[in-house]
Amino acid sequence: MKALPIAILLSVSTLLLGQSALATDETWVDRIDFKGDFRLRYEGIDEQFEENRNRMRFRARFGFTAELSDDVNVILQLASGGDNPVSTNQSFDDGFSTKDIRLDLAYVDWKVNDVLSINAGKMKNPLFRAGKAPLIWDGDLNPEGFAATFSSGMLFGTIAGFSAEERSSADDSLLYAVQSGVKFPVGDAAKLTAGIGYFAYTDTIGNAPFFNGRSKGNSVDLNGDYIFDYKNTEVFAQFDTKLNDWALQVFAQYTQNNEVSGQDAAYAFGAKMGSAKKKGDMEFAWIYEDIEADVVIATFNDSDFAGGGTDAKGHILKAKYGFSDKIFVSGTFFVNDKDRFQDVEHDYNRVQIDLEFKFN
Repeated sequence: MKALPIAILLSVSTLLLGQSALATDETWVDRIDFKGDFRLRYEGIDEQFEENRNRMRFRARFGFTAELSDDVNVILQLASGGDNPVSTNQSFDDGFSTKDIRLDLAYVDWKVNDVLSINAGKMKNPLFRAGKAPLIWDGDLNPEGFAATFSSGMLFGTIAGFSAEERSSADDSLLYAVQSGVKFPVGDAAKLTAGIGYFAYTDTIGNAPFFNGRSKGNSVDLNGDYIFDYKNTEVFAQFDTKLNDWALQVFAQYTQNNEVSGQDAAYAFGAKMGSAKKKGDMEFAWIYEDIEADVVIATFNDSDFAGGGTDAKGHILKAKYGFSDKIFVSGTFFVNDKDRFQDVEHDYNRVQIDLEFKFN
């Protein structure tokens, strides 16, 4: 059964590209771009009041972009891991058991014109994240639905509608999002990106937390169901420049849930120096986050920060080095406080050492 997603992926690619190539001299190989990566990870978790944890993990992803025409692409990708929406990691455990492969991406990208694109399916997150901070959205989250993005001159924006939870016995939970901003030069070698956004979930109150029923810091009733709506505004800014030969990025982000009167805000700020994209490159980053309990849906923000979810604050420290154009080593260190509102506040530290291999 675990080979089924691979068979589906190959069958769909052959069908789509075979149909498209009939009218040209191209083969299906000429119209497809494969890519993938494999990552090995050591992870150590030191949480106050809990036993220390050490584990080895991996992540494997493989997919392709199929060009159906000059303006329409289909993107499919498989990834390791289970059904967790914010992680494709798989632990080395369970008696050498075989591991799961799931459909991670499956969407159409239609470039309507030079400024407008429309995506439909299970897609990469189309919303801008300042400094790629996981304050609201985990970097592995691939939402499902429709999105229209535009970029013209200094202006950019996104309008999206996603299905968060389909229910047979109650109304569905949908996520609507709109975001807009500007990118403009500052001097000869710098750029400032700034913008605002609004996103809102429908039908959260009285329903179980998304994915696996775990609140992960959000307030719930005695049945374990949400007691608040989540309708947020956000503001963000990102400044990119160069310091000698080093790329330098400084950013900040703030969001507030307009449906609660307390524990309703979150912010992040930080900096990154360098960019590890090829052999010999280095990069270093620092992020500070403060996430109150009921500011965002805890299922979808960072799965590593304070163990995942909200009701936490602290630092994220990162470093990365390119051994070659395709092999990278990196380290991430989390120094966090968690359960400040929902439980007894305590320390949470986490270290990750990664060895990543890229191919395309």
